[in-house]
Amino acid sequence: MDFLNALIALANYVLIPAMSYGSQLALGALGVTLIYGILRFSNFAHGDTMAFGAMVTILVTWWLQSMGIGLGPMPTALLALPVGILCCALMVLATDKLVYQFYREQKAKPVILVIVSMGVMFVMNGLVRFIIGPDDQNFSDGTRFIISARDFKQLTGLDEGLALRTSQAITVITAVVVVALLFWFLNRTRTGKSMRAYSDNEDLALLSGINPERVVVYTWCIVAALATVAGVLYGLDKSFKPFTYFQLLLPIFASAIVGGLGSPLGAIAGGFIIAFSEVTITYAWKKILVYLMPGPLEPDGLVQLMSTDYKFAVSFVILLIVLLFRPTGLFRGKAL
Repeated sequence: MDFLNALIALANYVLIPAMSYGSQLALGALGVTLIYGILRFSNFAHGDTMAFGAMVTILVTWWLQSMGIGLGPMPTALLALPVGILCCALMVLATDKLVYQFYREQKAKPVILVIVSMGVMFVMNGLVRFIIGPDDQNFSDGTRFIISARDFKQLTGLDEGLALRTSQAITVITAVVVVALLFWFLNRTRTGKSMRAYSDNEDLALLSGINPERVVVYTWCIVAALATVAGVLYGLDKSFKPFTYFQLLLPIFASAIVGGLGSPLGAIAGGFIIAFSEVTITYAWKKILVYLMPGPLEPDGLVQLMSTDYKFAVSFVILLIVLLFRPTGLFRGKAL
């Protein structure tokens, strides 16, 4: 019985949250790795692109809620998501036209584009804060739990209760669907194949008749969709606060680099590696160890390797180790 309680506690506080967080990071890292692999620069504005798409979705969600329109037990934000994706796509395409295209035509070095993206990041961050405010915004509705801890305890008779939030289940399912659609698009469609060809060899792709500007447009649209979905899922699962998305840039880039910057499969693997590392290192293991260890050996302290206040330090350390010993990442992406 104690072993089952420990297993439930592990699932409740480590496995399920890490799966959900990992799915969000994976979607964010996919956007970063597509920009790096196809447009050949590291987009530091990606976190605020997520915030912008999520902000539009939240505003539309509030409007739908005020009209009494909803999805019953599901969050109304899912209904507003297509509008958020469309507005985010228009925003990044306008940014590319006004900013990035000039440097692309000038054949500017990637480091110049990185610096430019940092300027775009600050402008976008200020815009989001100006429109929706700097504070936490609540837009989640519908049924909060698929199964609550109290119901689970009554059902099983265990001391520990398993709580599965609707947002966590939606996050994992949506991530699986989006990743499957993305890989199908890149591998099965003519447009996806042209994007891969452009990424592998730009000169050869141009000789083959591939339109580079069309590739750029499709790339930004896909990145906008990934960013908006990731931003909304993160907001539903935790909360929406513009500055939080700025902070997410580190674990997102760490995920992309650990997996192999430029490798979509690596971005997904890196997202889960970073998420599980952050959750396991910052979790206080006393609750689980009390069930597993005999009375005299039960720990007195929290058995927490690092405070949750420093969880982003975990991403930084992992990123540093990978850059030192395997700069191409686990899946051998493009070298930095």
